[in-house]
Amino acid sequence: MREEQAIAREYMGRLPWEMVAWGLGNFVFWLSLWPLVLSGWLPLWAGCLLSCISMSLGYLPSHEAQHSIIGAEGTRWRWLNELVGHVSLIPLVFPYRVAWITHKQHHAHANNPLKDPDYGTMAPTWWQSVWESAKERQPMKNEGYRRCLEHSEDPMLQRALIESMLMNWSFFAILAILAWSGYALEAFFLWWLPKQFGWSYLQLFLSWAPHHPGDLTGRYGDTRAWKSPVGTILSMGMEYHVVHHLFPTIPLFQTGPAYWALRETLEKRGIRNDGL
Repeated sequence: MREEQAIAREYMGRLPWEMVAWGLGNFVFWLSLWPLVLSGWLPLWAGCLLSCISMSLGYLPSHEAQHSIIGAEGTRWRWLNELVGHVSLIPLVFPYRVAWITHKQHHAHANNPLKDPDYGTMAPTWWQSVWESAKERQPMKNEGYRRCLEHSEDPMLQRALIESMLMNWSFFAILAILAWSGYALEAFFLWWLPKQFGWSYLQLFLSWAPHHPGDLTGRYGDTRAWKSPVGTILSMGMEYHVVHHLFPTIPLFQTGPAYWALRETLEKRGIRNDGL
């Protein structure tokens, strides 16, 4: 363990400015699609495609903030950490505090069918996982997240639930207003449909793939190193997700270098390595 920690510390402590630019820039990019499409400058089909890409990129900057990598509590950059955490999740309609409360439970109970809020995406194949992900997003169907929140003792829980309610009400109100104003197709193709695509993509690569087949628990068993058939970039660096679970404060862009530095040590510990 000491050897692991000594190596891992070399990849900690840097403020990931690229994630700040990614999170805030992606949000501004998504917002810009609306006037471009509504003014007729950008075709709706192109706006939908770009929005799908933007949605797929929306979670990871907030994930960095959830682990206080941008700015720890009490430091000068804490405000920036929280800003990125909140703003980058707005298009996905996922409240930052709910994300953090549930994500802590995922780390503590990865692959536990009753305690891991992301366990609902587990399935034998990737396409079955996408289907399970879609079912989990239906109204009143996300049992994993509901159970996690019901049993949470986090002091910010009530605030998180209020923020979740307000965010979801605002989302549906905006969709309704747009539809009433004659922009139903724009609302559907710029927000609702890309949101569904984004969540399917994110849950496939962030939840299912790094933990597949999801039948092991423990420090060296609940996550794997794996060779993605679509490459590191399209899988958003999740080939190295095992490093994140072992050392959550290593920034995303450092997990790859950290993995190669730690690989020999981790393989002695018995991590799962599927071709990487």
